[in-house]
Amino acid sequence: MPPLHHPRNMPVIRRQHGSGDEALQPSSLIDRLCHARGHTREACERRSLADLPDPWQLAGMRPLVKHLASALQSAQSILVLGDFDADGATSSALAVLGLRAMGAKNVDYLVPNRFDYGYGMSEAIVAEAALRKPDWIMTVDNGISSHAGTQYARNLGIGVLITDHHLPGETLPEADAIVNPCLNDDDFPARSLAGVGVMFFVLVALRQHLREQGWFSGERPEPGLADFLDLVALGTVADVVTLDPVNRILVHQGMQRIRRAGPRPGIAALLSIAGRDYRHIDAQDLAFALAPRLNAAGRMQDMSTGIECLLSDDPHRAGLLAEQLNQMNMERRQRESEMQGEALQLLRTDDGGLDSDAAGLCLYQPGWHQGIVGILAARIKDRYDRPVIVFADSDSDTLKGSARSIPSVHIRDTLSDISTRYPDLMTGFGGHAMAAGVTLPRQHLAVFQQAFAEAVRQRRTLPATTGILSDGELDESAFSQITARQIQEAGPWGQGFPLPVFDGTFEVINNRIVGGRHLKMTLAPEGSRRQIDAIAFQVDAPERWIGQSRIRAAYRLEINQYQGKERLQMAIEYMETC
Repeated sequence: MPPLHHPRNMPVIRRQHGSGDEALQPSSLIDRLCHARGHTREACERRSLADLPDPWQLAGMRPLVKHLASALQSAQSILVLGDFDADGATSSALAVLGLRAMGAKNVDYLVPNRFDYGYGMSEAIVAEAALRKPDWIMTVDNGISSHAGTQYARNLGIGVLITDHHLPGETLPEADAIVNPCLNDDDFPARSLAGVGVMFFVLVALRQHLREQGWFSGERPEPGLADFLDLVALGTVADVVTLDPVNRILVHQGMQRIRRAGPRPGIAALLSIAGRDYRHIDAQDLAFALAPRLNAAGRMQDMSTGIECLLSDDPHRAGLLAEQLNQMNMERRQRESEMQGEALQLLRTDDGGLDSDAAGLCLYQPGWHQGIVGILAARIKDRYDRPVIVFADSDSDTLKGSARSIPSVHIRDTLSDISTRYPDLMTGFGGHAMAAGVTLPRQHLAVFQQAFAEAVRQRRTLPATTGILSDGELDESAFSQITARQIQEAGPWGQGFPLPVFDGTFEVINNRIVGGRHLKMTLAPEGSRRQIDAIAFQVDAPERWIGQSRIRAAYRLEINQYQGKERLQMAIEYMETC
């Protein structure tokens, strides 16, 4: 029988919990899950805002805050220049709302259309920005590689403040101030902040500075920045940055705000249209229900629709914008499905000399949508467990690619290796450990495919097939809503702090196909009479599983909420017959 989601049988590899291979008991489960992720339970539960580091530890924070404070005090205009993904959208909304809450009288945003301007603060987008006559351009989630755009803006008499989290090159743009935790001389203890996280720390420092300056008064009250943590949580999860201790605090506190006080209208509208109850939201809802709908704007049209949805304080308008985002996402899913089918056909047939067993895969087909290549790269990466770059046409002579990687290969550094060995192969690249972008002449594609595969092979530190990582087998007594809720409350779970996955052998009591490609099942742990609901989504050839009596499965334990009722459910990540 074909395994779920994977082109070949994958070994299930159990994490080391420090206490043997016995089935996990409810009483020790959370301790052992935290230990397997390199933390004590006490450290995992340290999620208070008081545990956040001092924002002044970020190099460049003092000059940047000084410029911002001066701009506010003299009513200068600030134009926030964002990026066209969910991190860029939340960063832009946070910057605009936060600065306005501080008393800024003239702050607006501009986000480049990826199809017309490309990524970052290019000279073309600066020329567009200059039409608004800003005194300052402040980048969010971009700018660290924008040398020409920065210089052009300053030549026009526009000040430039850069906030970013992407890895810098050998030299930095000549901006008035730069805040980026990834700078070589930065001692900030959290280098994995998303762009929205960087902007949050900027606002924290700015508020403190303005408070010391006596800026706030009865007519201009000091804002509560915790009110913006829903944006910070969404952008952090959506950008798939490592959930280190600082990011876990930001995401946890953001979700707590949503659950207790309710989200802002734009996020509430997105949750509603996705059928999610804000009172029970978790990081997976942010990642798989909200982020794709928000990202769809930047992928299919223009991210300004997403930013306007997040900025809106009118629930009716937010609902209309959320519906537009949902329609874009439906269009994106249809186009993505078509492209994925074409990509898998390329990998099956090795058309164009493509080596499907290469350490790193590069795929291209004329007509692929430039806004969808990133998510297609992620799908193929997950399926084949190796770094992937998917290219689309930029113009008649140029290809633009989006890369997604695996934990054992730093993708931006891999591209840097290629640039060192082949200086003229690419016309540009940038990104971070797990995602990157690259531009190259179409005629260089074949050479680049070989260079990429070789560079990945040299960098990869794990075997070609790492398998399905499991936290082990659960004791029968651990199959309960109490256990599932304990796991949920021990989050947030995500990149670098992965959601627990367990494995075991189960008797299939019954199963049926739902929604075309999903498999709904009732399972019983081997040797037990206990019956548990299970669901496997997007199953390849689901009809081939009907009638199977016994499976081995890797799964997540969760609570399914339907029509006001809660039931324990296994969410199947992988299964095979046994």
